[in-house]
Amino acid sequence: MTQTPPRRYLRVTLDDQRLQLIEQGEPQLEYPVSTGAAGPGERDGSGCTPRGWHRIRIRIGAGCPLNTVFVGRRPTGEIYSPELAASAPGRDWILTRILWLTGLEPGCNRGGAVDTLRRYIYIHGCPDSEPMGVPASHGCIRMRNADLLELFEQVERGLPVLIR
Repeated sequence: MTQTPPRRYLRVTLDDQRLQLIEQGEPQLEYPVSTGAAGPGERDGSGCTPRGWHRIRIRIGAGCPLNTVFVGRRPTGEIYSPELAASAPGRDWILTRILWLTGLEPGCNRGGAVDTLRRYIYIHGCPDSEPMGVPASHGCIRMRNADLLELFEQVERGLPVLIR
């Protein structure tokens, strides 16, 4: 992308598992997140969180209730609950909202076997019982549902996202 950071963007730091909304160089919002348990990496099938510059390609779930369950980026009609979780052990829950990312750096996170969009890398909600601040996802950036609702209202399609 550019050497000068954009005026407004999201910054995800893998070392401290934080997401910040940056405006004119200053953090405006900050949240704990959980990124890939397999660490950083760009390869398809790796379970890693891709690094570099991205942008929000699509915002999904506006108007859906808190804890809406998504499969294939579509609401299933289910609302997450401990009872639902008990009926589907091991399911990777994607809840509340989805910010689908696309890479901006050809050969790094765009195109071929490193394409963030084709890897279905999202910022999304997860059960509030899941830990934040530690890598535990399958490559996506997980957030608490209330935090994601707040963030979702502050970001637009096309907003740059730096993962480092």
